[in-house]
Amino acid sequence: MPQKAPEGRGPVRHGPPAPDTGLPVPPVLAGLLSAAAGRTGPEPPGGGPVLREAAAGHWWRRGLRTHPEDVVAAPGAPALLLALVAAHGGDLLLPRPCPAWWTPQARLLGRPAYHVPTPAECGGVPDPYALLETVRRVRAEGGDPRVLLLSVADDPTGTVAPPELLREACEAAVAEGLHVVSDETWRDTLHDPHGTVLVSPAEMCPDDVTVLSDLGGALTPAAWPCAVARFPPADPARADRWTDPRARVLDVLTALGSVVPGPVAPAVAHALDEPEDVIAPARRAAAVHGRLAAAAHHAVLAVGGLSLPPQAGRHLYADLGPLRAGLAARGVTDSPELEDLLTGRLGAPAVGGHRFDDELGALRVRFGTRMFLGTTGEERTEALAAEDPLELPRVVRALADFGAALEELR
Repeated sequence: MPQKAPEGRGPVRHGPPAPDTGLPVPPVLAGLLSAAAGRTGPEPPGGGPVLREAAAGHWWRRGLRTHPEDVVAAPGAPALLLALVAAHGGDLLLPRPCPAWWTPQARLLGRPAYHVPTPAECGGVPDPYALLETVRRVRAEGGDPRVLLLSVADDPTGTVAPPELLREACEAAVAEGLHVVSDETWRDTLHDPHGTVLVSPAEMCPDDVTVLSDLGGALTPAAWPCAVARFPPADPARADRWTDPRARVLDVLTALGSVVPGPVAPAVAHALDEPEDVIAPARRAAAVHGRLAAAAHHAVLAVGGLSLPPQAGRHLYADLGPLRAGLAARGVTDSPELEDLLTGRLGAPAVGGHRFDDELGALRVRFGTRMFLGTTGEERTEALAAEDPLELPRVVRALADFGAALEELR
């Protein structure tokens, strides 16, 4: 995986793609896309009424009162986050580590972005006391912090923030006048939905939180670009477009021509309605990736590495700092070198922590669990449909090779 931006690109760092589920396209979604292939026009900026109604229902089922006028859709989460950051203005606060695609949005707009350490229990949410200290320091230096970006189900760490810690962080942010943008792309990829408590910041601070979700995280193929944002419920201020963040976001999306492709919209709306033929394979895939992530977590601990137990997503974030001596003997002293070594050894992306704005010298890396499913579509489909993927010889061999690669580092 190259460390530099491709030839001809500018200075903004380009991060790796999010870990893919490995699922084939559900036939019902493929049929809807095919039936709409004749649509020559895009959705209107922010999404049409059918798409926004489906998104509102999606959040109603998760306990968030939402109406279509509170929703904006865009062709992917990066474009939507760019519009949100532009609409709110000011400086951005982020947890460290954070998803690789967050910081580039601030860089593109020329906005300062400050990273706040996360607590020991999880990633995705800043430590409340560190957040308050960072806000104080930034303002003392003449900065203007206005937005806190967090994720309760986190990429890269695969953890879920405990509700009590999340509440402390959100209350600290709101008390300092920050608007919270909650990236909940991975909330529907919980490995154990009945054993993990996930609460949205919008439930805690309903007037101060915008929820963002990239639908390619769980419900639709990553190649079908669509993301949705839920704004705080409408109030009389919504009549003034100059004080309404949703109106300003629509202005940005319109200026960019950033609209959802017309043929994609019917399939996305159907996926947001969560029919059984779409949601059942997604839930089963989340459980399978959870089993694989748990096995990879065990392998990391077995060689002396550190890692929080994964709870969501299709990845594992590991700290191989305890293996520093063995890695140094192989010429590996930082995360870019660790990424090169493990990507070459595993034949699959092993993404260094520097891409998630973690410390360059820290030996941290994100492993995707798709590499354990197989190399062909048929193999991946078989593994994702298995009652216990760890009983498949192919998966057992892949996990053994992963463990051997880590063992070599000692």
